[in-house]
Amino acid sequence: MQTANKFYITTPIYYVNARPHVGHAYTTIVCDAVARYHRMLGDDTFFLTGTDEHGQKIVRSATAAGLTPQALTNQIAVEYRALWDHMGITYDKFIRTTDAEHKRGVQELFRRIQKNGFIYKGRYSGQYCVYDELYVDSAGPGAPCPECGRPTETVQEENYFFKLSEFANKLLKHYEQNPGFIRPETRRNEVMAFVRSGLRDLSISRSTFKWGVPVPDDPEHVVYVWFDALSNYCTAIGFGSPDKKDQEQFAKYWPADVHMVGKEIVRFHCVYWPALLMSAGLPLPKSIIAHGWLLFEESKMSKSRGNIVRAETIVDVLGRDALRYFLLREVVFGQDGSFSFDAVVQRYNADLANDLGNLSSRTLSMITRYFRGQVPYPAPKASHKPADDAIANLAGEVIQSYKELFESYQFSRALEAAWSLISAVNKYIVDTEPWALAEREENKEENLARLATILYTCAEALRIVTALVHSIIPDSTARIWGQLGLGDISAFRLDELKWGQLQLGTKLGKVEPVFPRADKNSIEKMQQLEQSGNAAPSSAPVQPAGKGAVAGQVASQSAVGESRSVTSKTSAGAVAAGPQIATLAPSNTIVNDGKITIDDFAKIELRVGQVKVAEKVKGADKLLRLEVDIGTEVRQVVAGIAKAYAPESLIGRKVVILTNLAPRKLRGLESNGMIIAASFGEEGVPVLATFLEDVPVGARLK
Repeated sequence: MQTANKFYITTPIYYVNARPHVGHAYTTIVCDAVARYHRMLGDDTFFLTGTDEHGQKIVRSATAAGLTPQALTNQIAVEYRALWDHMGITYDKFIRTTDAEHKRGVQELFRRIQKNGFIYKGRYSGQYCVYDELYVDSAGPGAPCPECGRPTETVQEENYFFKLSEFANKLLKHYEQNPGFIRPETRRNEVMAFVRSGLRDLSISRSTFKWGVPVPDDPEHVVYVWFDALSNYCTAIGFGSPDKKDQEQFAKYWPADVHMVGKEIVRFHCVYWPALLMSAGLPLPKSIIAHGWLLFEESKMSKSRGNIVRAETIVDVLGRDALRYFLLREVVFGQDGSFSFDAVVQRYNADLANDLGNLSSRTLSMITRYFRGQVPYPAPKASHKPADDAIANLAGEVIQSYKELFESYQFSRALEAAWSLISAVNKYIVDTEPWALAEREENKEENLARLATILYTCAEALRIVTALVHSIIPDSTARIWGQLGLGDISAFRLDELKWGQLQLGTKLGKVEPVFPRADKNSIEKMQQLEQSGNAAPSSAPVQPAGKGAVAGQVASQSAVGESRSVTSKTSAGAVAAGPQIATLAPSNTIVNDGKITIDDFAKIELRVGQVKVAEKVKGADKLLRLEVDIGTEVRQVVAGIAKAYAPESLIGRKVVILTNLAPRKLRGLESNGMIIAASFGEEGVPVLATFLEDVPVGARLK
């Protein structure tokens, strides 16, 4: 029997000075999807998450709330764990840094490093940022923190120091020999540049407060909160425990395969953490993967704005899978991504309700109607049509490409590949018209055989897509799997997936809609939930920032501080009153005293288009080159929206396009149409006109 591979993945541990929101959920959902995927491969998987509960910032938050630090951390830690359970997160352990076994492990790590000669006692005199729990050696009194921009505080105290300066060359050598250690490449380059600029020894204790892990044999000091927090990845799986089972567990799972972190805490994970492990003689994690920030309607989340979005708001209105799918499909992993209620609803309706939901409903309903709810026997392969084989061949290609893309953390592209199969099968159904075959009286036996082939092809493609995307949308795919009559999807091995495994004659389960369409009231419901939720007193005051926040940004306190940050790229995030349409009437439109007749308006042809390709125009800051499907053809359009929209965020989006505008050239590219957008604010920020309801591509606006 083949021995299972082990796979150990961690989220950052989330800082407990504020309640969790959708920014925190993003990292956790990504890790959960990866953990589920590896379990489907048969890997011995361990998934860790938890809360970071020590540090001076917690002391100040607790004081402001009239609580002890322990009481405050107890309240917020419960909220995190309850949210992950509500969202169906399949973590194997939830660690708290106030746990006794964690404290024991931190002290053991400190002792090892001290025994190896890399810790000494000295005196620190300099600047300290309480919000980021960061020593800022290069700053002068009152100077801003380079991470969050807030004023630093002058600290003078006796500390223990870690000889970080001795590890610069060792770290650089490790980065060079292990190019996959830090991903993506941009973060690797940033870290290497930081290390090459020179490393100073790091203060790793505090003596001005007591809320932390006591330094071994010197209780006047507590361990620096980052040393404390980073250690959780080892202590959670048994490091420092005298128990033999804990020791065996640590030996089994360490080193971690993936530390998933936000880009703002890369330095702590990619410089301090590996140096500490080297000094202790412990193996380094295999990879540290940094993702971008999640923006709410292009604006930072803050208590004062009232735009902090709780994950449970989306879950309670649209379901857990809606949030999971949106975040992994809409946000290009590693880059910053935008979040809004209307975008979630549009993506849910277009991709889940219309595409996957429609494929499942039509296929299984027709099998129920025409073959008494049993998977039909297809005709011999010799009688297959090219369209049948095309679906089978595409399915094989999608299985391979999905695996490659998912395992390289390109979740959005992996889902795009899966949806290419869904789209192809939906088109196949329209082209083959199985309902017409079923009703046709002439050549009934031949038609029935053809109908069986079509519906088997659809059902098998549905099975393959369902298995592929199960780790991302587990609730709905488990239901579809059951409706296919295949039992418990968790027992299925993804590495064995291939075309033709659907057993003929399989009895379907009860066929029910999986993705009911979200109506326009869904947005109002979510907004109301947020308003009522944000009006309620939080169990802890929301701090102005957390570890790793950058100037002008509010970070979501995530793992060892924060793994997610929500930042404001523009102050034009709110909708201005009375936006103006940022398009002009065609030159042949007759204008009389600023008005046109209905006949004049009829000359303007506005159609629904769907963006298939979007990319920046070389040498132009404002222009994007788009390829837009308008139903009858795909048009190239050059639009001046590059500063408002990232190209990847437009793929699949439905827009309004003026199709009978005379072509013109921009930067040498011919533009055959105009994208309709609103414009507001002093700078004329463009906002694309789009649809809440699902509208077919090519539909004309009247």
